[in-house]
Amino acid sequence: MAETTSSCSGGCSCGAGGPQLVGLNEPSRPDGEATLRSTFRVGDMDCPAEEALVRMELEGLVHGLEFDLGARTVTVWHGMPVDELEARIARLGMGAERVGSGPAAGAPAARVDDPVAERRALRWLLAINAAMFVIEGLAGWWAESSGLLADGLDMFADAAVYAVALYAVGRGAALQLKAARFAGVLQLLLGLGLFGQVADHVLYGSETLAGAMMGVSLLALAANVACMVLIAGHRDGGAHMKASYIFTANDALANLGVIVAGGLVAWLGSPWPDWVVGCIIGAMVLAGAWRILRLRH
Repeated sequence: MAETTSSCSGGCSCGAGGPQLVGLNEPSRPDGEATLRSTFRVGDMDCPAEEALVRMELEGLVHGLEFDLGARTVTVWHGMPVDELEARIARLGMGAERVGSGPAAGAPAARVDDPVAERRALRWLLAINAAMFVIEGLAGWWAESSGLLADGLDMFADAAVYAVALYAVGRGAALQLKAARFAGVLQLLLGLGLFGQVADHVLYGSETLAGAMMGVSLLALAANVACMVLIAGHRDGGAHMKASYIFTANDALANLGVIVAGGLVAWLGSPWPDWVVGCIIGAMVLAGAWRILRLRH
């Protein structure tokens, strides 16, 4: 799983207000006034998918949320006990270190966004990531490359985040959660299939095509650069768009990892670098799927 200020991640692959992603951009505003403003450092929250998880966990319970994916922090305006709030964030398994808490001095600052332009950008991001998932998946199967398959799976995780984001806009929390979990199940099944493919190649060998690995990964890198250019005009707006930029930049690093692995396969005449990078990227995707599936409301 979007792009919030973070997400990716992842990816990989993936805000308060802003680009109407998964219907998770608007701050939750339960009855009553916020009495506290607390900031938490969430160590593993570095992509839109993970920001979305925090949003879904706290939706309807707090008055406002402000994310800083670069610093991996979330600031919460709330009336519930801070210990209970910290426990809810901690159960997502991404860490929850309280940075500070005190009386709330007003509500989160309002922002001026262009939701129409941001949604258009998100649709392009979804289309590009979905197309690269298909291309890398087919190329990975043909080239017997675990790295390409894993990179394609990372693209799928990104596309799933954007799809869930766009689908859930304006819908209730229950539908948001169901959509996210559906994407998480697909991600989990594909990830397990990837590790099955790696095990098969380790046991029975493979004829990994290093040239195809590097060529297709260069195409994926170009796609991610295009996504970064697409997001660049929006990254100073909503949290989700900032997150998308970080998320996509992280994905570009995964592309570079597959390119390096392809070079090592060609140099060493062994498929082991491909298997290793495939397992590393695959493990990151599975970790993201597991976080989504652990969500409770």
